[in-house]
Amino acid sequence: MIRDEAVDRPDAGASMTPDRLRRRASRLLSQLTTRSDRLITEGLATRADARKWHYAVLASLQDFGPGSQAELSGRTGIYRSDMVGVLNELTERDLVARAPDPADRRRNIITLSPRGRSHLRRLDEVLDDLHDELLAPLDPAERAQFLRLLTRLLDHHTRTH
Repeated sequence: MIRDEAVDRPDAGASMTPDRLRRRASRLLSQLTTRSDRLITEGLATRADARKWHYAVLASLQDFGPGSQAELSGRTGIYRSDMVGVLNELTERDLVARAPDPADRRRNIITLSPRGRSHLRRLDEVLDDLHDELLAPLDPAERAQFLRLLTRLLDHHTRTH
């Protein structure tokens, strides 16, 4: 079986999955990530005509202010080669503006437009709804604990690697 088939193949369900697989955090996280990514990707596309990378760039600009393409790449984890395409899409929609950097005319500074701020608020609402769907089985206290634990794990592995 090739990797793509394995990733896209749905779990047969708890009753058909060997117990030793259901006890592996790595497998559970991987399967949840696949489902989460699909839910977010499809939800943003159908509900807001957006992509997760649009959200990442707009959120970065809102939270940290204007930046170069390279800075945005570092803030968001989007490869520099892909950032140009994302910024082209956002620029075409008038969600961001590009202007030459006065300190270095070879690079551009990206800023969030008023329309981009409004769109980001809409994306926050869509993502809130999608996360409610993703985390539906958990009550509010469990959701908060789950996010704290995920954050702690990610912070640990980000620092050590």
